[in-house]
Amino acid sequence: MHYIGLMSGTSVDGIDAALISVAVGGRPVLVATHAHPIDAAVRGEIQALMRDGPNEIERLGELDMALGGLFAEAATAVLRKSGLAKKDIRAIGSHGQTLRHRPRAAHPFTLQIGNPSVIAERTGITTVADFRARDMAAGGQGAPMVPAFHHQMFHSAQRNRVIVNIGGIANVTCLPADAAQPVSGFDTGPGNTLLDQWIHRHHTQVRDEAGQWAASGRASGELLQELLADPYFMAAPPKSTGREHFNMEWLQGHLKKLAAPPAAADVQATLVQLTAQSIARAVRRFLPQTQEAYVCGGGSHNRELMSALAKNLSGMTVASTDALGMPPDWVEASAFAWLAHQTLEEQPGNVPTVTGAKRAVILGGIYKA
Repeated sequence: MHYIGLMSGTSVDGIDAALISVAVGGRPVLVATHAHPIDAAVRGEIQALMRDGPNEIERLGELDMALGGLFAEAATAVLRKSGLAKKDIRAIGSHGQTLRHRPRAAHPFTLQIGNPSVIAERTGITTVADFRARDMAAGGQGAPMVPAFHHQMFHSAQRNRVIVNIGGIANVTCLPADAAQPVSGFDTGPGNTLLDQWIHRHHTQVRDEAGQWAASGRASGELLQELLADPYFMAAPPKSTGREHFNMEWLQGHLKKLAAPPAAADVQATLVQLTAQSIARAVRRFLPQTQEAYVCGGGSHNRELMSALAKNLSGMTVASTDALGMPPDWVEASAFAWLAHQTLEEQPGNVPTVTGAKRAVILGGIYKA
């Protein structure tokens, strides 16, 4: 059976589309991939709606429909690349685009847009969406959502592994070699989001390619300790976070506390250390028996970040998921394709020990083509 997964993360740098094959009882196999652009105007509107603003409902409604069209285009493009026909695809799993994630609100909620009815209508393929909301309804935080897929793809019976996903927000999944031990995981804090926002502010670039700008600076120990003092880093899991917490206002607030704020490049170098050290501290504190760490997501291409992570996780194997046979850019999109499979097979997709849900539940709503 074949499935398509669609994902757009907090970095809003495009839509990832992955087409996978799922055999009964086997590990999913990646068949085709496609990176679909989001133009600057749409990206700007997404980022604007991540914050409070005027006329939000009207703007959100239009953006929801527009993004549904873009997700449909991405699915059509990856299907074309695969050489398969529409009839060969059992379903599309669409994560959507997160605008708000509030797991600690009085009435916890999460909001992803990219209308799945539009995707199903324009592709003619049944679409599964709204994955996070069902976990929240079961008492979970709706994140991280990919640990069950990580276990399916990457578990080893010989080695204790951690899968580190560095997207806009970083999260870890602990995969104990002993199958009797529970899978655990949580958001560790910022991944690429502050790095991307800081370089965009100073150089109007979407990302710091390979960490080159960070490499030109020198990390500020004073600023780093100020940032690491945030209570989130020491909070016990289950926990999840997003740009509602780690954003430019958060960073600027800490910079203002310093007598002499560092140069812009030095701030970028410090943000690399923030991501690396917050991940490493989380692994060593909460997952101390880890022997191997495999990185996926856009952060795997940041050489400065990968180097810093390896130094902070000395004594462990640190590599990208390429070493396990899965390109790091396509893990999350593949995960949502697999979650669509789980939904149609009426199998749970969340991991309660990760999200804090009261029970394992079948995730997602089904939108028939």
